[in-house]
Amino acid sequence: MKKRRWKKMTALSLLFIFFSSNHIPAEPLPQDNPDETQEENEIEIEEPKNLYALSACLMDADSGRILFGKEEDVRRANASTTKIMTLIVTLEHADLNNVVTFSDYAASQPDVQLNGASGEQFLLKDLCFSLMLESHNDSAVAIAEHVAGSVEAFAGLMNEKAAELGCMDTYFITPNGLDKEDENGFHGTTAADLARIMSYCIKESPMKETFLEITQTPSYSFSNIEGTRNYSCNNHNRFLTMMDGAISGKTGFTGNAGYCYVGALRRDDRTYVVALLGCGWPNNKNYKWSDTKQLMQYGIDSFEKVNLLELEIPKEAECPLEISGAKTEGYSRIKMTEVQNRTEEKQIENILLRKDESIEFKLERKQRLEAPVEAGTTVGTLKYILNGQVVREEELVLKDSVPAWDYRYSCLRMVDLFSL
Repeated sequence: MKKRRWKKMTALSLLFIFFSSNHIPAEPLPQDNPDETQEENEIEIEEPKNLYALSACLMDADSGRILFGKEEDVRRANASTTKIMTLIVTLEHADLNNVVTFSDYAASQPDVQLNGASGEQFLLKDLCFSLMLESHNDSAVAIAEHVAGSVEAFAGLMNEKAAELGCMDTYFITPNGLDKEDENGFHGTTAADLARIMSYCIKESPMKETFLEITQTPSYSFSNIEGTRNYSCNNHNRFLTMMDGAISGKTGFTGNAGYCYVGALRRDDRTYVVALLGCGWPNNKNYKWSDTKQLMQYGIDSFEKVNLLELEIPKEAECPLEISGAKTEGYSRIKMTEVQNRTEEKQIENILLRKDESIEFKLERKQRLEAPVEAGTTVGTLKYILNGQVVREEELVLKDSVPAWDYRYSCLRMVDLFSL
């Protein structure tokens, strides 16, 4: 009899303890240690030096990561490198088989010119080769007027695209890149923004293949619609033959901008973009080539492509959770699941890491949850950190549902205890 009374008292005591605390004990949570990193390679990396350009940027075109910068966020005049934006906006908004008529204003543009006459007509496709291979200023204006109705409206399209790409330090006024200023500022961009625009043109735009086809063409010949005049264009992007893997580029020069260049190179599964602003003035037009080669070689020699999804995730990403009011047998663990893009920004999977760099992980999780908790509930985030910057963020979710300790379950537990 005493033994039976002792069992009942024990059961009641256990239930009292549960309802007074309203949570189950949990194993100690592992402490976050953001300072723990992958083993670092003791490698001496020498960065580019003695560059001629006032502003320079080397970018990983796949991830958008800046691999090297020199005043890369300073806005400067950028001359005819503007025309990569002119071309991509044209390709995305117009049919290349359209017929373009030169206006008086287009025909009045300064050198370098196609020398199209007012009223003369051309295929839009032919003018795109004129724009990119010979950098004709009159063709740029004729294209802009055809696509948007006016130069001002076309500049609006260019600035909209720049904002869409995150180029917040860019302001375009002309489609040809000639120096100009208005009440909103001067025509120009930064080396970083220019590299972003080129990365978009060759990697993300739905018209990237046509963009590459035009900018890679060595020479091109065409005539006006009437067939009364013939024109020939030659590509002035010497970088295409300077390094294996060079795939695109555009030169530029004005008195304010100096010599400018933006170019792209693809080696194996890596794509690099270099942007240079203010890279010398006459008679130093070859500085841009030496700077470009030095930056590209630095990228090739010093960086390796890493798939973030293949990195070993720290064991803390599967850890006990403290869930108030949960059934003990429902006590669960969390695991990695599919990426939830909460910032509506593109999630990086592959990134170029310098050979002396490594990824750190930071786990942020909810310390307490109230049962019941459904499977798939977000309980934390795992951040991939490179040099203090988050380059990828993934959600952690509950693997299994955790039911609550409810009245029915309490009764069943009491019956179990009383039957001992």
